[in-house]
Amino acid sequence: MNKAKMVTKRDGRQEEIDLDKIHRVITWAAEGLENVSVSQVELRTHIQFYEGIKTADIHETIIKAAADLISKDSPDYQYLAARLAMFHLRKKAFGQYEPPHLYAHITKLVEMGKYDRALLTDYTQEEWNQMNDFIDHDRDLTFSYAAVKQFEGKYLVQNRVTGEIYESAQFLYLLVAACLFSRYPQETRLDYVRRFYDAVSTFKISLPTPIMSGVRTPTRQFSSCVLIECEDSLDSINATTSAIVKYVSQRAGIGINAGAIRGLGSPIRGGEAFHTGCIPFYKLFQSAVKSCSQGGVRGGAATVYYPFWHLEVESLLVLKNNRGVEDNRVRHMDYGVQLNKLMYQRLIKGADITLFSPSDVPGLYEAFFADQDEFERLYVKYEQDPAVRKRTVKAVELFSLLMQERASTGRIYIQNVDHCNTHSPFDPKVAPVRQSNLCLEIALPTKPLKYIHDEEGEIALCTLSAFNLGAIENLDELEELADLTVRALDALLDYQDYPVKAARNSSLRRRPLGVGVINFAYYLAKNGLRYSDGSANDLTHRTFEAIQYYLLKASMELAKEQGACELFNETTYAQGILPIDTYKKAVDELTQEPLHYDWESLRHDIQKYGIRNSTLSALMPSETSSQISNATNGIEPPRGHVSIKASKDGILKQVVPEYENLGDNYELLWEIPNNTGYLHLVGIMQKFVDQSISANTNYDPKRFADGKVPMKQLLADLLTAYKYGVKTLYYQNTRDGAEDEQNDMEDEGCAGGACKI
Repeated sequence: MNKAKMVTKRDGRQEEIDLDKIHRVITWAAEGLENVSVSQVELRTHIQFYEGIKTADIHETIIKAAADLISKDSPDYQYLAARLAMFHLRKKAFGQYEPPHLYAHITKLVEMGKYDRALLTDYTQEEWNQMNDFIDHDRDLTFSYAAVKQFEGKYLVQNRVTGEIYESAQFLYLLVAACLFSRYPQETRLDYVRRFYDAVSTFKISLPTPIMSGVRTPTRQFSSCVLIECEDSLDSINATTSAIVKYVSQRAGIGINAGAIRGLGSPIRGGEAFHTGCIPFYKLFQSAVKSCSQGGVRGGAATVYYPFWHLEVESLLVLKNNRGVEDNRVRHMDYGVQLNKLMYQRLIKGADITLFSPSDVPGLYEAFFADQDEFERLYVKYEQDPAVRKRTVKAVELFSLLMQERASTGRIYIQNVDHCNTHSPFDPKVAPVRQSNLCLEIALPTKPLKYIHDEEGEIALCTLSAFNLGAIENLDELEELADLTVRALDALLDYQDYPVKAARNSSLRRRPLGVGVINFAYYLAKNGLRYSDGSANDLTHRTFEAIQYYLLKASMELAKEQGACELFNETTYAQGILPIDTYKKAVDELTQEPLHYDWESLRHDIQKYGIRNSTLSALMPSETSSQISNATNGIEPPRGHVSIKASKDGILKQVVPEYENLGDNYELLWEIPNNTGYLHLVGIMQKFVDQSISANTNYDPKRFADGKVPMKQLLADLLTAYKYGVKTLYYQNTRDGAEDEQNDMEDEGCAGGACKI
């Protein structure tokens, strides 16, 4: 008879291994789940035991054994593994499975310096006792395994050096709600806390990484996206660099507009010296971005924006390219190339594009964003002026270089600056949109910093959230969800701190929000619709109409109570203009779905009361928060029914929602024949979305002759996106041979959280 192995307890004592206890824990975790085998998990576990194994390691071994069994044929193992992982997590946090009372928990963590001390002064003990009754800790058991690991790795308050964890998920959700509504009147705030807690803990509302990991802690900076514009001066470049460091260190993804920096060889001080060009300053920005690790939540990342007609554009387009030497490459940032109608017209007509240094062509850079007719007038005037320094390139060659680099790196993004300003909630004559962000869904006005404490400059921040389309049964549910989300995010603007005055002024005067969606692929599968064939066009129109209508209505109602945002007069809403008035009319070719809501009454009310928030919608990638909600990413089709995502927490497998019933309804990414149907859907969404959309293009080389994607196809898709009013294009994905399974290594910036919520 084999002698039982000894185990080492958490307190260091040794005793015989208790196989019955292990069996009971796995049986508990398997309760109510289908197609899972307790004995199979036990068998896979037992063979890994060794003499003196720690009880904590036993638990890790059981969790891994269950997680390894996750497949599309046995999706419930993701919940079995999750329950085991949550059991283990609570034991680490509390020393037992049952969580403590809320007030005792808060008091302990405030004293430890882990929670914001204001929690104990903003609410009474009696209110905390009431809120303790709001919490349903059993909701922890609804997470998938990937969600628990994301909580453990990114969201829960912890010591990232020792790995100690101090809370569980339901405490996180409740305390986020309590912090956000702490300044509401005492007679109403607990009701808002309860309703918001219920919405986020049942996955109807999805929150971004900065809010999930930061709200309730002493660090009060929760905006996901930061837009910083740089002027063509050393003082402004230095101020931009300083602002980058401050915000990268506090979890934000960065967009840097460097388009005004003059080109190589431009005169300085009347010809006393000549300019070194953009690349040395881009290298300075890159060093600033990489200077901070963001507290272990994710690495710093940024996207730099410049106009397609910049004198140095041919050198800038290849900055991420693996060819070349370090002197002429800046590979650790992404880049956003800014286009407009005139650039596309030159391509279509087979004409030339003329390149200028912004410093040599007064007024051209400003008009590029603010006034398209004036831009064209000045552009042609400077082209014809022999005294202006310039270079001429065939449009097809320059566009081909752009698309070649976009294809080879996947990370050269597109911003159609005319669409960002003509279909915008801002009046471009007084508040032009001159850039986007790391994930290309934010479209907000900026003003360059002349120096770091410049209060006239404007750093744009956007605070994000998302609706889980898979968790709602009908569109009318969006009315309450919109009200809760707008109130919570708006309150966050007053609750958080601002490291740079230019960001505080912009945020509190414009009060921009960006609410998106997750689980769109599941939403289509539930309704038997597809990306590629137009069948989803009408539902998409109805859905995004409802989203924007209810968000605007919620912000208008909030303006009645608390006042319109200070710079309401700089919005098109103040002129009675709504998104339904300015969209690209080519979208009407895609769907004849009528408007279903009373936009005219809303228009009247907004003009009468204003709106609290100058922007309300933005469609972000939502990589991490989709995992938390066991949802598909943002608006994207899944690559496979099982996603296998590599993160710093290991390999995480997740099965698409309701695979058992809807597996055949999902249209997987590489089954979609081309980008056309997807881009049509993005165009329909953009009709209503007031900021922008993180939209990807995807190519399978095997679909084309010689295994190469033709340049003609790349350019055709770019023109399709422009035709239907798409403001921005994010990643370009190329199939690398993976078949069913989605193998995604989280990228260094957004996927970790920033703009991906």
